[in-house]
Amino acid sequence: MRVYIGCGGYSNDDWAAPGLLYDGVRKDDYLGTYARHFDAAELNASFYGIPGLKAFEGMLRRSAGRVRFTVKLHRVFTHDRAPTDDDFDRMLQSPGPLREAGVLGPYLAQFPYSFHRTPANRRYLQMLTERFAGHELAVEIRHEDWDRPEVREGMAQRGVIWVSPDYPPAGGLPEPQLHVTADVGYLRLHGRNAANWWDGQSAAERHDYLYSRAEMDEWAQKIALVADDLSELYVFFENTTRGHALKNIPQLREALNAHGVPVQTPDPLDFPDDGRLL
Repeated sequence: MRVYIGCGGYSNDDWAAPGLLYDGVRKDDYLGTYARHFDAAELNASFYGIPGLKAFEGMLRRSAGRVRFTVKLHRVFTHDRAPTDDDFDRMLQSPGPLREAGVLGPYLAQFPYSFHRTPANRRYLQMLTERFAGHELAVEIRHEDWDRPEVREGMAQRGVIWVSPDYPPAGGLPEPQLHVTADVGYLRLHGRNAANWWDGQSAAERHDYLYSRAEMDEWAQKIALVADDLSELYVFFENTTRGHALKNIPQLREALNAHGVPVQTPDPLDFPDDGRLL
């Protein structure tokens, strides 16, 4: 199993604080700096606007082909749920440069908590998976009524990736377990800030959480248990607030190696230590 580890987004202004990854780095150089330390990135910008071919070409160039990108579906697919044929065409065609270079990971469909398991929503999800047939599609569903074996069995029959989340113990959310429904796994670590999950005014507040080493070891054990069932696993830390993810990723790498799951990291000979965190 090849493990790819990265963050939700790479343009994190929090990381420009003294001593963190982007301290003294120009914004245009964020992705190049990111590529020195991570081999995967979850693209969030596509949720707000589908980038064009040139934008994806620029990502490929700035990352020097070292980063696997997963692409979040635009909100019209998951929140508005009224995509047109043109929306599908642009969503599938625009990441072409990444696909041709072999660095395109799964598409990510992140549904809101309000997306309950109703007959209409089940039909919509089936339509969406059919339109993305032939492409890897990872689906994160936040309401607990989807968190049942028959749902995952249906996804497995269609080759759809169940996104395994680590949510706070805030009630109404799926359990923090690593489930396998395809040859590729997808894990999103949101942090466990229960106090701010429902009442936080921003994603930064909801994800303001630093995992402990014991919590990273807990996930490393879960990953080791499914290592023989997957060819690839994507692990994304959403707790980028105040650089928390920058501290947790080395801890997870260390824990995975300790549990017999080898993790590839950038070669330090290629990237000499520049004194920043990581």
